[in-house]
Amino acid sequence: MLLDDTPNMLGEKLSLSNIDSLRSYEVVDEIKEELERVCPGTVSCADIIIMASRDAVVLSGGPDWEVKLGREDSLTASQEDANNIMPSPRANASLLMDLFEGYNLSVKDMVALSGSHSIGQARCFSIVFRLYNQSGSGKPDPTIEPRYKEKLNRLCPLGGDENVTGDLDATPTMFDNRYFKDLAAGRGFLNSDQTLYTFPETRKYVALFSKDQRTFFNAFVEGMIKMGDLQSGRPGEIRSNCRMVNSRPVNALLES
Repeated sequence: MLLDDTPNMLGEKLSLSNIDSLRSYEVVDEIKEELERVCPGTVSCADIIIMASRDAVVLSGGPDWEVKLGREDSLTASQEDANNIMPSPRANASLLMDLFEGYNLSVKDMVALSGSHSIGQARCFSIVFRLYNQSGSGKPDPTIEPRYKEKLNRLCPLGGDENVTGDLDATPTMFDNRYFKDLAAGRGFLNSDQTLYTFPETRKYVALFSKDQRTFFNAFVEGMIKMGDLQSGRPGEIRSNCRMVNSRPVNALLES
């Protein structure tokens, strides 16, 4: 996703899920530049991203874990693949389960990983249909809690600026289980979030995680490790100096 378009390749930066949404590529560039100065040809951009993801979770109050390192950076990118792989904010739980199953990730993994929406924001573009024309009905999504719908209507009026952003849960800078509590209350921002509470197969995990933050944290770490082990099968740059080396948990580094 870091690769720019070329005359022979459409990259992922302008894919449906990334355009006008994914940002701060320059932060990864700055980290990579500093690492290359200290230990050239050793740490891939892929490893930088997954370590930064772990660190963001920890620094937001979430769980800590040891990240496996040694990934290679892909030499190619595919906008078409990104469009087909990334979940749509319109997706329902059935589609999400099928998508994750294709990567050997369980229903529990999928729900726990959706908990990454405990931090961050999303655009009005992703929810306008929920507010005014759910499933082409010309009506709002009936699962939205009424007072929350009023709040969303003010944030995202019909015909308004669809690049305005809203919080994904009530504590958008804290990694906690509030996301699941909000889903149980009908206060999920995205359709792909709220659907986890309307489908029986996923609802039981939402209910579990909403009541037990430690269980959510453990399941999230397990899912992140599994997802971090996925391979694209495409050629990559060789980073032999960091193969089979792990990144120590953030808390261990802070204590040392």
